Amino acid sequence: MFNFLLQGIFTGLIFSLVALGYTLVYGVLRLINFAHSEVLMTGGFSGYFFLHYTIGIHPVPSSLWATIFYVVLGVIISGAGGTLAALLIERFAYRPLRRRNAPKLAYLISAIGASYFLLNLFGKEFGRYPVATSQPFSNHVVATIWGGQITMYDIVILFATLALLFSLDRIVYRSKMGRAIRAVASDMETASLMGVNVNRTIASTFALGGFMGGAAGFFLAINQGVSNNMGFKPALFAFTAAVLGGIGNVRGAMVGGVILGIVMFTPIYWLGQPWLEEVIAFSVLVLILLFRPTGILGERLGRTA
Repeated sequence: MFNFLLQGIFTGLIFSLVALGYTLVYGVLRLINFAHSEVLMTGGFSGYFFLHYTIGIHPVPSSLWATIFYVVLGVIISGAGGTLAALLIERFAYRPLRRRNAPKLAYLISAIGASYFLLNLFGKEFGRYPVATSQPFSNHVVATIWGGQITMYDIVILFATLALLFSLDRIVYRSKMGRAIRAVASDMETASLMGVNVNRTIASTFALGGFMGGAAGFFLAINQGVSNNMGFKPALFAFTAAVLGGIGNVRGAMVGGVILGIVMFTPIYWLGQPWLEEVIAFSVLVLILLFRPTGILGERLGRTA
C-alpha cells in the first residue's frame, strides 16, 4: 500500500505544478486557460531538445554534480519554453479579446483554437508518437520505506517541485509583482487607477503559470517521453486538482494536487485496477463541484494573504 501512497504523492506534486497555471490565470481573469496542456507540452519538448543535444546518446551522467546541473538547467529551459508558449497564448488569444470587451465564450473558443493549433503544429513537426527522452540520471531505487520504493526520479521530483512551489509562493505573496497580481485579481479597474500596469501584470501571471507548467513537462518528458498530446491527461488531472484545492488560490492548487494524487492512487491497492485512477479523479471533481464548489481553501487569489 505504501508504494501506491508514495506514487500518489510524487505524481500529485506534478499535478500541483500544472494546476498553478490554471489557478493563477483564473484568479486574475476568472477564465480557464484551456490551452494550458499545450504549455506543458511545449515545456516537455524544450527539455527533450536540451537533453538530446547535450547528453544525446552518451552515457547517463555518473557525477552527482553533473546530474544536478542537467536537471536544474533542464527545468529552467523547459520552464522558459512553457513561459514563451503561455505569453504567446496571452498575447494573441486573450489580449485582443480583452481590448474589445469580448464575452467569456469568445475567450473559451479562442483558447481551444490556440490549443488545437499548437497540438497539430507539434504533431506535424515532431510526429504523433511518443519519443524517448535522454536521461539526466540513473533511475534506481534509493530507499525502501515500509515496503514502498523511493527512486531517484522521486527524489528529483520532490526537491525540484518543493523548490518551485516555495519560490512561486514567495513571489505571489512577498514580491512587488505578486502584490500587483493580487491587486488585479481583487479589482482590475481599481488596480489600474492606482497605477498598476494591467496588461503587464496579466502577462506576468501567464508567464509564472507557464514556467510551472513547462517545468512539469520536463519531469513528464524524462519519465515517459514526449509527444504532441503528452499534456492532455496531466492537464485534466491538474484542473481537477485546482478545483479541489480552490481554483484561484495558489496554496490551494499546491495542496489539491497532492491530495488528488493520493486519492487517485491509494485505492488501487485494494481495487487492483489501474484504469480506475481516471474514474476516481473525475468522481472527485464531480463531488467537489456538488458539495464544495469553492474547493478546500476556496478563496480568490486577490483575497488571500
